[in-house]
Amino acid sequence: MTPELALKHIWTLAGCDPVTLHSVALSGADPGLPSVYRVGSLASATIAATGLAAAEYWRLRSGRRQHVAVQMRRALAAFRSERYLRIDDGPPPVLRDPVTGFYETRDGRWVQLHTNFAHHLQGVLRVLGCENGREPVAAAIRNWDGATLDQTLADEGLCAALIRTPEEWAALEQARAIAGLPLFEIERIGDAPAEPPRRVGSGLDRPLAGVRVLDLSRIIAGPVAGRALAHHGADVLMINGPHLPNIAPLVIDNGRGKRSAVVDLRDAAGCETLGGLARDADVFLQAYRPGALAARGFGPPELARLRPGIVYVSVCAYGHTGPWAQRRGFDSLVQSASGIAWHERAAAGSAEPRHLPCQALDHATGYLAAFGAMVALARRASEGGSWHVKVSLAQTGRWLQSFGLLPDGQQAPEVALDEIGDCVASVQSEFGRVLGVQPAEELAETPAFYALPPARIGAHEARWA
Repeated sequence: MTPELALKHIWTLAGCDPVTLHSVALSGADPGLPSVYRVGSLASATIAATGLAAAEYWRLRSGRRQHVAVQMRRALAAFRSERYLRIDDGPPPVLRDPVTGFYETRDGRWVQLHTNFAHHLQGVLRVLGCENGREPVAAAIRNWDGATLDQTLADEGLCAALIRTPEEWAALEQARAIAGLPLFEIERIGDAPAEPPRRVGSGLDRPLAGVRVLDLSRIIAGPVAGRALAHHGADVLMINGPHLPNIAPLVIDNGRGKRSAVVDLRDAAGCETLGGLARDADVFLQAYRPGALAARGFGPPELARLRPGIVYVSVCAYGHTGPWAQRRGFDSLVQSASGIAWHERAAAGSAEPRHLPCQALDHATGYLAAFGAMVALARRASEGGSWHVKVSLAQTGRWLQSFGLLPDGQQAPEVALDEIGDCVASVQSEFGRVLGVQPAEELAETPAFYALPPARIGAHEARWA
């Protein structure tokens, strides 16, 4: 699938005006990175859809259309933003725990462990009954059959995936549960008066200026969505729990353009604070497992009653329905479970499974979430209502797999930081001088940029500016 066809699919699925597609120009072709998957087409299409949705919201506010352009090389740089991050000309803090990775099992299968959070690592070591470290973990895993270990770790609420072929994945009930779903969903969940965007003027000179976004997400997919809304002008307030773990370089990379506050939803005062923020928000973005926030009174129906006109965005790993809906997951695990890592290994002829050359499912899902949020805001502007946008890594991965394979894709050269110098910029922050990838979508009249440097978790008060 070409980037143009992929963009058309996104735009058409959302019910957007097809005439607007004449306002976008895409350049570049796969493979832009070493992979048999058309990662460049995925990157270009999802980022272009986000930029085009921002341009359309700007048209609602200003009455003016503008041209949008996306170069594939810039889109791929954005999809690897955490890889290119630098602080004071040196590397950022470590991204991955050493135990994270692939391990061969007793029956000749492979499993992937994801132990980047300390409590997940400790849980894996407890199940395996071994010391910390790759060698003792590898030795322990050689005493397990792959499918048994995969299920045991999942039952314990830990993060792992058996490396499956695409056919094995398709046979699972979870794959069948999402097979009939669209790439994303944008549904009306309540009635509310129309809220036309405020007209341009008084500093409202960016597409999403004046739009308030609560970002209750961590790691990559959800934070990328909030970051994309921020670089088109939204006031994004990131909310973390004081007890929730984070990964330092991702806090920096995905915190650009946002303010950051801490709210404890384990007590009534914290829930009251979040409720007060939500009453004045336009977008409520969350990446908790399905049902987790509903248990605290912050599910989509509750938010639609609390704040009629809210745009509620839900991001999850394996899908919002099916037996794996509650399973913890990350981009690399979804790649492993769904056959992507198997295909990359087969194409390379390597001994171990291989992932995509970037966290493509995370980034694409994040941009789709931001796109859905802006489409819902535009619908709210014209017809009113409260809206729910649903995306998942597994649905994005399924769509990427439908693009077809590039037989010689892994022969494409790697792309080093010094080859994308025109895609990055520096900003001074409390972390030091941060070098980061800039927004890939180029809007002719309202260029995307980050108005704020990244901030430490809890650097700001839990209130709107």
